Amino acid sequence: MYTSSWCALVLLLAPALVPAVPLPARTSHHPRKGGVVLPFHRHSRRVVARDADDGDVLGGSVGLGDSADLFYTVAVTVGNSTTSVNLDTGSSDLWVMSTACRTKQCRQSTSAPYDVSKTFKSLGGSVDLRYGDSVTGTHASGPVGRDTVTLAGLTLEGQTLAAVNDTDNSAVGNGGAGILGLGFPAQSFVQAAAINAEFPSALSTDTFVEQTAKSGPLISRLILGDEIDDPLFSITLQRNTIDVSGEGQITIGQLPDDVDNSTVTWVPVRLYDPADGGLAAPSFAPNEKYPLRWEVDIDAVYLDGKKLPDSTQQPNGIKKPSVSALIDTGNSLIRGPSDVVNSILSKVSPAYAADSTAQPLLPCDDGHNLTFQIGGKLFPVDPRDFVSQNKRGDATNCVASNVVSTDAPSLGALFSWNLGDPFLKSNMVVFYYGNLTHPSVDPPRIGFVSLVPQNADALLDDAVEDAQKAGGVFESKADSAPTASSLIIEGASEATSASASSKPSATRTSTPTSSSSFTTAPPASAATGAGSVAAPASTVSQQPNAAVSQQPNGAAAFTLRSVGWWYALTLPTFSLLASLCIL
Repeated sequence: MYTSSWCALVLLLAPALVPAVPLPARTSHHPRKGGVVLPFHRHSRRVVARDADDGDVLGGSVGLGDSADLFYTVAVTVGNSTTSVNLDTGSSDLWVMSTACRTKQCRQSTSAPYDVSKTFKSLGGSVDLRYGDSVTGTHASGPVGRDTVTLAGLTLEGQTLAAVNDTDNSAVGNGGAGILGLGFPAQSFVQAAAINAEFPSALSTDTFVEQTAKSGPLISRLILGDEIDDPLFSITLQRNTIDVSGEGQITIGQLPDDVDNSTVTWVPVRLYDPADGGLAAPSFAPNEKYPLRWEVDIDAVYLDGKKLPDSTQQPNGIKKPSVSALIDTGNSLIRGPSDVVNSILSKVSPAYAADSTAQPLLPCDDGHNLTFQIGGKLFPVDPRDFVSQNKRGDATNCVASNVVSTDAPSLGALFSWNLGDPFLKSNMVVFYYGNLTHPSVDPPRIGFVSLVPQNADALLDDAVEDAQKAGGVFESKADSAPTASSLIIEGASEATSASASSKPSATRTSTPTSSSSFTTAPPASAATGAGSVAAPASTVSQQPNAAVSQQPNGAAAFTLRSVGWWYALTLPTFSLLASLCIL
């Protein structure tokens, strides 16, 4: 799911901001645990079960829940209770369904609601988060406050979150009770609401920036608080339909133990110009451009080895940008330009080619390879993730419902493609924040490792054969999010993997939505009615932008320190953006 708009956040903050003043980037008095250096160096480490008494914590990892590949969840502990939330790289805020929510979706949820009468410390403000595109759209609203939150064994006190009391988002179904946004801080509407509530009459650029480490998104606070080794997290998703396989996991602060950095294809995250809806450079870094989303350029798209024609779809109100994709775990589908998607479906489905209003039916064992060229390398979608079962009891005729159309690029959302869970089941993805205040020093990047086996077509054939023997029913299951997590501990005495590898190559990258009166409106979420378009249930994501400040410290090693940046905007800039939002 991605935040549907960022204009509201701009309008929310603009009246309270003062003209920008120079803000010195804060640096740490000691190097990070291992530092962000060139190249990456894997520290001596071992994985232990939530016990860090004998070594520095480098990061943590935890498995994922999966509801039939439509909705991936991760266990978080909020206050005294543990619940599951949708894992969403398309947004930036944490929210959980509270006991006060009485909407249809909340009443039908099987998840335990969050009791705000216990450990929740309300700040007095609220948010109204908006998710999805023009075809799908959901909301989640409620008061903003603080509580202690634990993810993957990593605990932060006073974490900001929204206790949602009104939502139609499917994130409160499918075994989940909310959303964990993993995007950039600049899209955090919860952060904006928290600061507005705590400083109602004295909000300034300095105040907002200085409070980021206290009020920003969870991962950003872990980075700024020096709680993890490297500013990254990685995700793999399991496959729970067609051919059950794989292991879902999020690893924070380090690459997974079995991954060599030299095998990762690193691609720069798109940086946005202010004219494209990006953030104006702050006074202390006037030449910088900043990321809005986890978005990367795409070189080309192939179907069964043949390059597909470029889209002729016109962007909405902006100059035509380069072709790019949002990498979005909160989206259960692959979404793309309508003309390219129609071409794909017409090539694989004779029924769709004859009638574009018909379902894109195709033989279940007719394996197709939809491939995205990123960073000069090919990253295919596994044939097992391209098709879905159309009717229970029929393992002969399937449907290509995992590829659907989406909105054209627009101001603040330049991507043409939204690569959701089918892509992420086929690839391990690493999300690297880099230097949050000086991106030119250490740019944000995304790393890709293909997980598609060479015999993927044969595995699809085997899955079809097994389903036909089972009365036409494909494998399908639902996993609850595991609550057991592991901390990654630095320990020379029991080193398990200490290998050097090359760092993500630097070259170049994410936005939220909020409304007035301390409310915010983020991304849209999809998942069987949560914020996706077309066919199967899909999920969406939300993300804000955290104000953090980083300063180069020496030649190669530098630290991440919280000093906001994009809030140091001039009032004329806000006036211009406000007029664009109104238009």
